[in-house]
Amino acid sequence: METSPIPVLTVQTAPFEDQRPGTNGLRRKTAVFEGKKNYLQNYIQSVLSSIDLRDRQGCTMVVGSDGRYFSRAATEVIVQMAAANGIGRLVIGHNGLLSTPAVSCIIRKIKAIGGIILTASHNPGGPSGDFGIKFNVANGGPSPDTVMERIHQVSRTLEEYAICPDLRIDLSRLGRQEFDLENKFKPFRVEIVDSVEVYLQLLRNIFDFNAIKSLLTGQDQVKIHIDAMNGVMGPYVRRILCDELGAPANSAVNCVPLEDFGGRPPEPNLTYATSLVDAMKGGDFGFGAAFDADGDRYMILGENGFFVNPSDSVAIMAANLSTIPYFRQLGVKGFARSMATSTALDRVAKAMKLALYETPTGWRYFGNLMDSGRCSLCGEESFGTGSDHIREKDGLWSVLIWLSIMAARKQGVEQIVREHWAKFGRNYFCRFDYEGLDPRAAFYLMRDLETVISGKAFTNQKFAVGDHIYSVERADNFEYIDPVDGTVARNQGLRIIFTDAARLVFRMSGSGGGMGATIRTLASCVIVDVGIGSVYHIQEL
Repeated sequence: METSPIPVLTVQTAPFEDQRPGTNGLRRKTAVFEGKKNYLQNYIQSVLSSIDLRDRQGCTMVVGSDGRYFSRAATEVIVQMAAANGIGRLVIGHNGLLSTPAVSCIIRKIKAIGGIILTASHNPGGPSGDFGIKFNVANGGPSPDTVMERIHQVSRTLEEYAICPDLRIDLSRLGRQEFDLENKFKPFRVEIVDSVEVYLQLLRNIFDFNAIKSLLTGQDQVKIHIDAMNGVMGPYVRRILCDELGAPANSAVNCVPLEDFGGRPPEPNLTYATSLVDAMKGGDFGFGAAFDADGDRYMILGENGFFVNPSDSVAIMAANLSTIPYFRQLGVKGFARSMATSTALDRVAKAMKLALYETPTGWRYFGNLMDSGRCSLCGEESFGTGSDHIREKDGLWSVLIWLSIMAARKQGVEQIVREHWAKFGRNYFCRFDYEGLDPRAAFYLMRDLETVISGKAFTNQKFAVGDHIYSVERADNFEYIDPVDGTVARNQGLRIIFTDAARLVFRMSGSGGGMGATIRTLASCVIVDVGIGSVYHIQEL
């Protein structure tokens, strides 16, 4: 019995004024996407229409989510709209799940035109939580500013969207599903793929899995404790760390993806990953890690709960890349960090005689550096680290880097960190977030602060904190000129830099859920020539 082609409908709509994507796509309260008529459809149409029509027709896109509430419903709409807008093939993770690193990996592997990721990263899930839509481009990385501006411009004038409302897919069934559409010469194809396999194949080509497996299973095995925080990483942790690398099944906890992440924000830090912190403080485990909802951020803890600052983590990775087969084979080209990240990485780059690039916050700024062969490793202070193996930060890759270093050096986390401090000096770093602020008040606060620090009288001012005097060397609103294409990014955060290399940074965040503004304040100072047996004193700025 023949089935009729699925109709393609054009639906009238009206634009929304608040669909400018931020640092990590468009994030709003879930109720906005779910409850505002056409809000989701408008933004998806804006994303699809931002792709040139000639490139869009018949192309392949990747779709994945971190499993948060409303992801399944949104995935169904994306499929219906992609079909109606001429996309030829969608590759979707099993049950709609794909980590952000896996999406980047698959985009690059199959040469897709891009991918849509349904995630609000570490923000809370559930009906009262946050929801987000992120568009990654053909290199596998987040949309650059030019693409985000195109999406925003389309959203401001959108009057209609195209959709196939009768098209239904089964996200639980692996394999290919094909659909005939009205006025389309070729069938529309959806492929549901194993969420882990392609990404696992990539990791096998980067690391010495035998060395890591010996660390986790050998005579002197290191017991690990991994918290997937009920996000997308559960299947990856089980498959890669347990099944592939031999860690006992009880090494991994909270591995079932939940729509509300078990009622806690899926944020891998000392505040929210408290069960991991408590477990590590007991002294039974030599290595601990937690991941955020979509798997691009991570936290590392050593025995007895020894905390590794994310700014230190990327610097320690950089200093030990020779332990990784991928970098031994391809070499190390340079390093990059966000402006808000401490200068610990700078010291390693100087010692290795490699270039160091300081960029605005947002992983998209690293893409050009990696695509042009300037950068091999990059990191941000918000628990994100990655390399040129993909174009996203990568939490599980970072964990495997740490395990590789431990296997090669036959040392625990704390000893590795303290020896790094002894060799390169120690950068103290702290961050405070002021969230839910009135946007106008936050704007005026930042404007007035910039006025203060831009005045000539501010330079050379001295501030006393305890018995230490901090003298201002310079202050500015950070501006970045991309060394590849000359693109200029202005107003990226206020910096106060002191003569002893201590820094204060004030920055408006672009990754909130739309409920008020967030101002991040970051402070760091440097102590050089640190001995292993020294007593460390944190100086507060």
